[in-house]
Amino acid sequence: MKKFFALIVLALLLQTTWSPVHAQSEETQYFSETGHNVSGDFLSFYNSNPNAAYLYGYPITEQFTSRDGKNVQYFQRARFEYRTDLPEGQRVQLTQLGRETFTSTGLLDVGNSFACRLYAETGFSVCFAFLEFFDANGGVTQFGYPISGFEYHENKIVQYFERARLEWQPWRAEGYRVVISDLGRAYFDSLGEDPALLAPASPLNNAPRIITELRVRAFVWKAVTLANDDQMFFVIVQDQNMQPVPGASCTAEVNWPNGAKDSTIINSDTNGVGIISLAFQNQPYGSLIYTDITCTYNDLTGKTTTSFRIWY
Repeated sequence: MKKFFALIVLALLLQTTWSPVHAQSEETQYFSETGHNVSGDFLSFYNSNPNAAYLYGYPITEQFTSRDGKNVQYFQRARFEYRTDLPEGQRVQLTQLGRETFTSTGLLDVGNSFACRLYAETGFSVCFAFLEFFDANGGVTQFGYPISGFEYHENKIVQYFERARLEWQPWRAEGYRVVISDLGRAYFDSLGEDPALLAPASPLNNAPRIITELRVRAFVWKAVTLANDDQMFFVIVQDQNMQPVPGASCTAEVNWPNGAKDSTIINSDTNGVGIISLAFQNQPYGSLIYTDITCTYNDLTGKTTTSFRIWY
């Protein structure tokens, strides 16, 4: 019996020694907006900020080991790093995306130092609406110190910080003209990460798939037809992550040259595809036949238009 219990203890010790170590807990949230899961300490860090969706955006990858050797997860406007060398509660860090992506195009002169605050740590000031936004959304703790002044990038006035970039979008409504750039995807591309990591994933906790947007596309079998001919329309219904939506109800309304309209209703199949067959006669040569397609799913609606021409 002693040998038997010794073998059990040894087996348990070996199992403990060789089983994989999970640095993070199993708590998981699935984000239908982008089709990715956030788990453990990454999720705790995300949820600890009441403005997380605004400041970080939604996840665009799962958690994985990056090309730079770090355990990371990319978000639209941030990248989370898991640091085992730091004390518990401090192990999730924001990658300094501003520093990693900044290339100067030349400083713009703001011309009014009284509306600015200088940060001696880096020698740059934050000014005007950028300063208001900076203070209202976490300041240095959230964004780090400024590492540039105003610059002109991609036809926008921007300013880089250690962990982010702010940009001025004057076409937006008053009070919403300062936004955080989507540097998460930019850094993902610059580092040469595998694009397959961006593909939507299945929920890890059996969470229901929530469809928030219908994207409808359609194309015809024949771009040109005879005056007396057959035609087919292929309708593709996808969600916000380009995943198929089965069971969407789609109406195709054909607009004939004489002003008449024909409507057909179909449902998308398990691949999110619906096919409509159409036969017609004596259509005038050279006319362009437009077809308006409207698909609905629950309370969502998506629309598109396709066409073909009567050639001879």
